[in-house]
Amino acid sequence: MTTDTPAVTTGPLVPKRPPLAWVARHWPVLAFAASAIMLGAAHAFESFGGLAPCHLCLKQREVYWVAGTVGLIATILQRTPLWTRLRAPALWLLGAIFLYGAGLAAFHAGVEWKWWPGPSTCTGGGLATSDDLVAMLKGAKIAPPMCDKAAWVFLGLSMAGWNALVSLGLAVVSAFAPLRSKEA
Repeated sequence: MTTDTPAVTTGPLVPKRPPLAWVARHWPVLAFAASAIMLGAAHAFESFGGLAPCHLCLKQREVYWVAGTVGLIATILQRTPLWTRLRAPALWLLGAIFLYGAGLAAFHAGVEWKWWPGPSTCTGGGLATSDDLVAMLKGAKIAPPMCDKAAWVFLGLSMAGWNALVSLGLAVVSAFAPLRSKEA
């Protein structure tokens, strides 16, 4: 039994290009948004969850600040004639930044698991208390949280572990984007 109804191939719900091509074309703004979301999540854990960042946590945030800046600049450059020459280098740079972030986060996770020692700046004394704040007002120094103690764990991974996975995923997409054919 056959039908004479033609298949719908166009319309508002059918993308004009494959989803991966759309992601590759819009990757600079998506990388900027991903960086902003990760920084927002870190800030939320700190502000609302009361989880003070250690030295390595702050270093991981710096990676997202750099990636967000590169993503924003690349988004602006997409609207210029320079983009045809700068597209691949900008996307590879984003990939390298996110890959560095994945390595840094994996290193931090390894420090938390006691697989290797952390830097000397990670030898804090734990969480700050109200007594510590009073002491700070009197001139005492407060030690930052220790890098080798996971402050939060979900499904067996700390924030550093989850950040390593997210950063690695962002690096893979960043490496995939310049391999796609040039934008139409």
